[in-house]
Amino acid sequence: MINSTKVLFREKIGYAAGDFAFCLYWQMFSMFLLFFYTDIFGISAAAAGTMFLVTRLWDTANDPIMGIISDRTNTRWGKFRPFLLFFPVPLAVVGILTFSTPELSPLGKIIWAYVTYGLLMMLYTAVNVPYASLLGVMTDDPDEKTSFASFRTIGAYLGSMFVQGVTVHLVAYFGGGNEKLGYQLTFVSYAVTAVVLFFLTFKLTTERVKPIKQDTSIKKDFSDLIKNGPWLVLFIVGVSIILSISVRGATIMYYFKYALNNNPLSWLFMLEGSVACIIGMLFLKTITVKTGKRNGMMLLLAGYTLFSIVFYYIPLTHIYLVFIGYFVISLFFGPLLPLLWSMYADTADYSEWKNGRRATGLIFSASSSSQKLGWALAGSVTGWLLTYFGFEANMQQSPESLFGIKLLMSYIPAVLTVAGIGACIFYKLDKKEFDKIKLELDQRRA
Repeated sequence: MINSTKVLFREKIGYAAGDFAFCLYWQMFSMFLLFFYTDIFGISAAAAGTMFLVTRLWDTANDPIMGIISDRTNTRWGKFRPFLLFFPVPLAVVGILTFSTPELSPLGKIIWAYVTYGLLMMLYTAVNVPYASLLGVMTDDPDEKTSFASFRTIGAYLGSMFVQGVTVHLVAYFGGGNEKLGYQLTFVSYAVTAVVLFFLTFKLTTERVKPIKQDTSIKKDFSDLIKNGPWLVLFIVGVSIILSISVRGATIMYYFKYALNNNPLSWLFMLEGSVACIIGMLFLKTITVKTGKRNGMMLLLAGYTLFSIVFYYIPLTHIYLVFIGYFVISLFFGPLLPLLWSMYADTADYSEWKNGRRATGLIFSASSSSQKLGWALAGSVTGWLLTYFGFEANMQQSPESLFGIKLLMSYIPAVLTVAGIGACIFYKLDKKEFDKIKLELDQRRA
């Protein structure tokens, strides 16, 4: 077996490039797609919300299928890396179609959205699940896993900063006043960039951790997963985190257009959030060394929840306080995702230690399902609540509608993280226990 602790710096850069590429898609989905459907393409918020729920719930179920497929893939490039080579181009083509606006009837537009977005998410899964699973096979060292997860998240936040900082300007530049054309050409530029970055991830990474010889029973894979207590806890935490941040992210464009009277600084607001996330993430190692991973997760979630509530009480007339409030929220959010993925990687080793079998792809794909489930619920909840509060696209909003938009930026994301804090209490995989697990696994693999 190759010594899995010896990793190269270029591999971490290559792995980070992959999440930069994913964020060119993810940020467009989470920050702009609902707004694109309602205010550009011409679909009602309720119809778009229902479409998100239907397509994303299927996508949530599709993740474990992709994990099973990748676990059983064996090529000269490894189990997971080949998917980064062959699927990014189809993903790019369908993504461009998703952000295209053909002249169709109202029903035709909804059908177009279902077909293009549904297919887009299936292809996204075909690349994203193997990419996430790489974290479990590039090294078995828990500190290196955290390092890889941190590099990955840096790539994600840099990608987020890029999309948040330039999308509004690129739409205006490419469209020249035609927002439909602007969104389409902007996404063309993102899709082409992503293809190149995914190839770099394929080229620069290495799969080192080889699974022990085992049967390939899918039934046993799922049985092992359900018995994996630490993973079950993290599934709930992951849904909570993604649901919360996605609800707020999908609301930002509405917040600036309607609550802040077409304030042109939405791009700067989103950009400063990503900057704050990166700054917050720099303290991740310090936090986990002092508190441990579980307590660190609870501390960060508590701070995020508290300042999300405070955000509601910031007067809309004090724009500088709006920016400061979001900056503080993002400081607490920044370390959450790399910490979560690092903890997921630990549960893959825990499963192998407890059950004598390893299913890295299923562990990470099912973990990705928690994010997809949170994302699915967030898009639907946001669209439905906007409709409930009386939102009408491109119209003067009622006081009730503006009240709903403020809640979607503050109290609602705060409430959604409470379940994650509660679930963390039941996470028992501390450093002492994991060191014991790693030692026994090294002896078995030897």
